[in-house]
Amino acid sequence: MTRNGYFGSPFLLGFDHFERLLERTTKSASDGYPPYNIEQIGPDLLRITLAVAGFSLEDLEVVTEENQLVIRGRQTEIAGKTFLHRGIAARQFQRAFVLADGIMITGAELKNGLLSIELARPQTEGITRKIDIMDASAGTPALAEGDRQ
Repeated sequence: MTRNGYFGSPFLLGFDHFERLLERTTKSASDGYPPYNIEQIGPDLLRITLAVAGFSLEDLEVVTEENQLVIRGRQTEIAGKTFLHRGIAARQFQRAFVLADGIMITGAELKNGLLSIELARPQTEGITRKIDIMDASAGTPALAEGDRQ
């Protein structure tokens, strides 16, 4: 089986899910509604702000699904109104952001038609781990330099 695409290199083992995430992100980026900003508000803090004028708290939902932040808005038509001109549509939306491992949602706030979602990106430490090599002919693990007597 031949691997093609962004992550087709034999040195990128186990990164297939990243390719799927990129494809999903490309598809969801085509819709421009609602407009949004992403700000860095501290060394490890981010804020996503969406313009959701006309939506109330009850109309909005912010959830994490697997490794995605998903924001949904649902407005309902108000019955009994007669419009002479209708330029503001009651519409639904779904906006998804792929989150890296370790990103945490610390809060969400709706103020003046702007929905702000705060995210924290914790610092990660590089981990080095020694892997013991099994001596297949003896059936026992080989001793590391520090383990020899």
